[in-house]
Amino acid sequence: MPLRVTFLGTSGAIPTTERNPSGIFVAREGDELLFDAGEGTQRQMMRFGTGFSVSQVFVTHLHGDHVLGLPGLLQTMDFNEREAPIAIHTPHGTRRQLKGLVNALDNRPSFPVRINEIGDGDVAYRADEYEVRAFETDHDTRSVGYALVEDDRKGRFDRERAEELGVPVGPKFSKLHEGDPVELEDGTVVEPEQVVGDPRPGRTIVYTGDTRPTGATIEAADEPDLLIHDATFAEDRAERAAQTAHSTASQAAEIANRAGATRLALIHLSSRYAGSTGDHLEQARAVFDGEACVPDDGDTIEIPYPDSDD
Repeated sequence: MPLRVTFLGTSGAIPTTERNPSGIFVAREGDELLFDAGEGTQRQMMRFGTGFSVSQVFVTHLHGDHVLGLPGLLQTMDFNEREAPIAIHTPHGTRRQLKGLVNALDNRPSFPVRINEIGDGDVAYRADEYEVRAFETDHDTRSVGYALVEDDRKGRFDRERAEELGVPVGPKFSKLHEGDPVELEDGTVVEPEQVVGDPRPGRTIVYTGDTRPTGATIEAADEPDLLIHDATFAEDRAERAAQTAHSTASQAAEIANRAGATRLALIHLSSRYAGSTGDHLEQARAVFDGEACVPDDGDTIEIPYPDSDD
């Protein structure tokens, strides 16, 4: 089942000619989710071919580089005669401000827009086979990060063992795989655990938004397949990172290590690094044991299952 991340915007507060403000698009088997929407997000969605069928928007905080793209995006959806509702999730205490932004210039979308306040530990969105959870971050305003966590999958079905036990090929295989025992013609009962392996983990994507390095991210992440972490500054501006409630690349890498992440994507890069991101990558790789990258706008990452032969 495909799980794809498209980086719509990887810049810090000030956009550059190469990087748009924050925006992360996630597609999972027909579900399309948007995390933050800096100015120009709708153009990035057109540019990189994601389309506008987003059903859920997850806002980390209400700084302009994370939300100023919402009015234009919703207006474009309206012009395209959208009828499907959309939900926007935002930190506790920010609903009124976000509603004002959505209705800027007296714009009233013709489709339903639901604004949902969430906080640390809340399940912002529950879907079939996965959920999106909010977790606490450490920024200079009300803020959260988000973890997309898939449910465990069924264990592998051992067809050879089932046949050895006398289970006929057919519906009884499916019944066992669903967790129900079956009775054979001779009265023998075969239990699911005799032919089905242990549950297999799903995939996890964690997006911090803007934050200082914090243990809350480690707790929320718990061995994510992809950690998308604030890396606004390189180590030459570590003091500035602390003052402005951001992280450096090496700090993000340390969090990734402690969380047991497989991959780390460094985003929200300050415009002062517009000419080069080599220091970010070098500093992260010196700390992080997994695969680190500094994605450009438009880059995509496919997230395989941990048992990637599936």
